[in-house]
Amino acid sequence: MSGGRLIALLSVVLLLSACGVDSNKFRLEGRLRNMNQGMFWIYSPDGGIEGIDTIQVHEGRFSYETELRVPATFVVIFPNFSEQPVFAEPGEEVDIKGDASHLKDIIIKGTDDNDAMTELRMDLNELMPPEIPTAVAKFINAHPKSRASRYLLQRYFLSDPQANMQQAYVLVSLMQKEDPDDVLLAKWKKDLESLRNGQLNKPLSDFSAKDIKGRNVSLSDLKSKVNVITVWASWNYQSTDIQRRLQRLKKNHGDKLSIVSVCLDADYKKCKQTVERDSLPWKTVCDGRMWQTPMLSKLGIADVPGNLVLNDKGLVIARNLSPQKLEDKIQQTLK
Repeated sequence: MSGGRLIALLSVVLLLSACGVDSNKFRLEGRLRNMNQGMFWIYSPDGGIEGIDTIQVHEGRFSYETELRVPATFVVIFPNFSEQPVFAEPGEEVDIKGDASHLKDIIIKGTDDNDAMTELRMDLNELMPPEIPTAVAKFINAHPKSRASRYLLQRYFLSDPQANMQQAYVLVSLMQKEDPDDVLLAKWKKDLESLRNGQLNKPLSDFSAKDIKGRNVSLSDLKSKVNVITVWASWNYQSTDIQRRLQRLKKNHGDKLSIVSVCLDADYKKCKQTVERDSLPWKTVCDGRMWQTPMLSKLGIADVPGNLVLNDKGLVIARNLSPQKLEDKIQQTLK
């Protein structure tokens, strides 16, 4: 090969390598069969992006790129409102492929965490529901430093009121041992220690806080036939969905339903604007401390969305229900 051709070839190679993802960005590429045009949503529970963003699908393909300087977890919400986590790293590209009519079988590849999560998800698809927590715990034990393990702990243990909290405590202790300086893991461990608060069929311990208007908030605000405490954030779709449902229920049932909300937004002003814009009539606590707000440990809640339902005797009759199940529980209890 002549010197000129060699130089030309090297130039092409360098040009192609330069087309990768910038070291301070993350790219998500994908192709879905049976979805020619459309849109879905993406958010980050740990601050990868602010709020909810959209991803456009054209001829079954999509591409999404964002600034990213530290690893983060993204959650993709598909049109049927099913969710899939994507574990992002600066300078990396992740690829999604599959069939839009079988979203639980989609393949997410591109980093070690995504590869491991995809393999686990395929295994979980073959299991009966009672078998899943055991498989998840086994994965976390094998991958205590993985961001996938964080997501799994939150989804299958911290968000499930019926989960084995002692097992969750053991798992988070293992994860913290591998990463002792992680603030969130320390918080989860502390929350699990305090889960004696908010236990089912037990009275809720009293709490004290100030709402966004400077008013006192305590257990005395919850004296109706049905009482709900909800934890939400503007960047979490399910939690804002709960707020909208509660607003409708409050309008229909009036004084029979009492509500107190805790907002985990870091921006106090943004929270206040959201409450005023949506005309939420109940007291909302937002101190800008996010997961460090003292209210969470008082309630024994370690996730968003989180919620407690109390009866007229002050007993906790449900906790951490999905939006629809929470609405159903309120309606049934009011009957």
